[in-house]
Amino acid sequence: MTISFENRVAIVTGAGGGLGRAYALELAKRGAKVVVNDLGGSRDGTGHSDAALKVVDEIKAAGGEAMSNGASVTEYEQMVEMVAKAKEAWGGVHILINNAGILRDKSFTKMDPADFELVVKVHLIGSAFATKACWDTMREQNYGRILMTASSTGLFGNFGQANYGAAKLGLAGLTKTLYLEGAKNNIKVNTLSPVAATRMTEDIFPEQAFARFGPENVVPAALYLVSEDSPTNAIVGAGAGGFHCAYVTMNRGVFLPPEERTVEGFAAHWAEISDRKDDFVPQSGSEQSQVILAAMQKAGAVG
Repeated sequence: MTISFENRVAIVTGAGGGLGRAYALELAKRGAKVVVNDLGGSRDGTGHSDAALKVVDEIKAAGGEAMSNGASVTEYEQMVEMVAKAKEAWGGVHILINNAGILRDKSFTKMDPADFELVVKVHLIGSAFATKACWDTMREQNYGRILMTASSTGLFGNFGQANYGAAKLGLAGLTKTLYLEGAKNNIKVNTLSPVAATRMTEDIFPEQAFARFGPENVVPAALYLVSEDSPTNAIVGAGAGGFHCAYVTMNRGVFLPPEERTVEGFAAHWAEISDRKDDFVPQSGSEQSQVILAAMQKAGAVG
């Protein structure tokens, strides 16, 4: 069955090149009307270009519909205006892919606090601003599909990217609350952790591997996660034809009696506390409390 985006309006941030461009082109090819948002800067967030206009021209040349937008995701009012223009032209906004990002890589000891703040602002706050600008429209439509772009750095860590990792794991956390808040209005929210050869990663990949990690290899996962029949609250990794899921898990742990609730008691039970044999995937934060309450009841600590 062909997955279609006919009669859907999509916004893709950071769509002037790399992954965003690939998403925009494929969405348009499958029938979506696409807002191609790009500030046009270099990968450190400086400068400006007409990258978004070029992508719009590509889409129109292929028979699709698109408009360019040069707003910054770090400016909430600009995001509101972007959504308003899309609604004015096409009647709604059904899909948002939060893809815009920058890098300011340095070891934490050498990192300027301003570079930490800016990376978090662009990735995390910028995605929140773009999402907030779309949110009420999606609620009114009873339809929305939102994709956050996380990273293996956020999920698992990477030397020299403390700012980037903090922002990217924050996006996974944002997803986990928004999927709950959006559920009654058919708003699905997912997290993508892509590995792709783009200007953001051009000096990271060995030359022979670079071509194999083309952005087009991430597109299948991204577009499925914003399709009508998408899951929600998934964390998906994609790159070079490899696809997988990642999970935030917890175990059942132990319940310590009052006399063992000391630093030494905790230390003595650390092997059990950290044992992953009974790991599970909570569907909301309340399950942490539920596990503790269940352990209390089992121990007879509550009536």
